[in-house]
Amino acid sequence: MKIAVIGCTHAGTAAISNMVKQYPDAHINVYEKNDNISFLSCGIALHVGGVVKDPNGLFYCTPEELTNLGVNMFMKHEVVDVNIEEKTIVAKNLETEKLVEDTFDKLVITTGSWPVIPNIEGITMENVLLCKNFHHANTIIEKAKTAQNIVVVGAGYIGIELVEAFEMSGKNVTLIDGEERILSKYLDEDFTNVVEDDFLNRDVQLALGQSVTKFVGENNKVTAVETSHGTYQADLVILCIGFKPNTDLFKGQIDMLENGAIKVDDYMVTSHKDVLAAGDSCAIHYNPTGEHAYIPLATNAVRMGTLVAKNLLKPTIRYMGTQGTSGIKIYDQNIATTGLTETMALRMEMNVKSITILEHDRPEFMPSYEDIRLKVVYEETTKRIVGAQVMSKLDVTQSINTLSVCIQNKMTTDELGFVDFFFQPHYNKPWNFLNQAGLQVM
Repeated sequence: MKIAVIGCTHAGTAAISNMVKQYPDAHINVYEKNDNISFLSCGIALHVGGVVKDPNGLFYCTPEELTNLGVNMFMKHEVVDVNIEEKTIVAKNLETEKLVEDTFDKLVITTGSWPVIPNIEGITMENVLLCKNFHHANTIIEKAKTAQNIVVVGAGYIGIELVEAFEMSGKNVTLIDGEERILSKYLDEDFTNVVEDDFLNRDVQLALGQSVTKFVGENNKVTAVETSHGTYQADLVILCIGFKPNTDLFKGQIDMLENGAIKVDDYMVTSHKDVLAAGDSCAIHYNPTGEHAYIPLATNAVRMGTLVAKNLLKPTIRYMGTQGTSGIKIYDQNIATTGLTETMALRMEMNVKSITILEHDRPEFMPSYEDIRLKVVYEETTKRIVGAQVMSKLDVTQSINTLSVCIQNKMTTDELGFVDFFFQPHYNKPWNFLNQAGLQVM
């Protein structure tokens, strides 16, 4: 059996390492246009902020390791043509420009995503940077050394983490986003208000509800960012607007969503039986709505990549879907979220309600305790849980993993109220705060 794999970040690395174990006689050819694999881009802000001293620690696998397993690694090879029906591939060696032709019995698409790059005047200036891969991280760190006024465009996870890292490094930081709130896809307003106040108290300039109209510069270097509301000085601009599936090669050959995300079934098989896909290039089953959604997360990617290997020849292990569970630490706030926010659910015209509780992690007779803010979003008629958010200076983020399982298993708030949690005064109360959220809905 001849297997071709296009792309080798998280989903690709997981698929390849598992295919080697399961199909030792298979001939596996991997095409990757970069010179590295498995880079954890979620660690870029930690590297920028000096928390991670050695960026090589953000890799968990190397091309040499896969080569030693018997995999044929074509690094710095960009696939320029794929014919799925004919089962052929053409790749270009980016160093020699030489074309390589190949065939396959099974094709694995793990091409990932790429940052959204809007068509804005001045965006090609040398100090306007993307934030996705290892080379981006190194460029950001190098240019930030001499920059004092830094603008971050995009208030998602990566943008927010970079703002924190730059502010803590003594930079003047401006955050621009078209939405009226930061982290609006992940958290409701009562949570984002807390983080916004933390930024404002540290003199971070929040330019929210504004769209970038132009990058101004001299000698091909940015000096300012113009928006629909004003002008902001900038020695360095980082674009964190979002990501799109890297799937142009396959358009018209397999089924996709409108944004180019490849549709896969519960076993990672595309609309062509011999083509499987995983990771940021795919749309996945989103349990809160029961529909396909585009949720580019490394956690989804490694699970899907592993399932590609398990299901390569026949349906074996079904994908259970995702809740888009994620977490972030900003200053001293530990934040985690799963499923839909109330804002997003109402925007989708779902009939939902929510319960928000403010609770202490331990009994008040203990010498110390911390505040916890928990919000649970649920369907009004069925009480099925569809989302949750938690925030505390104490790390209680693992509670969101519990609520993720609740959503995955279609549990109700009534059931949440009586889930069996242990009690010990050092750690919690007789009624766990998750129980209390469920009980207050009754």
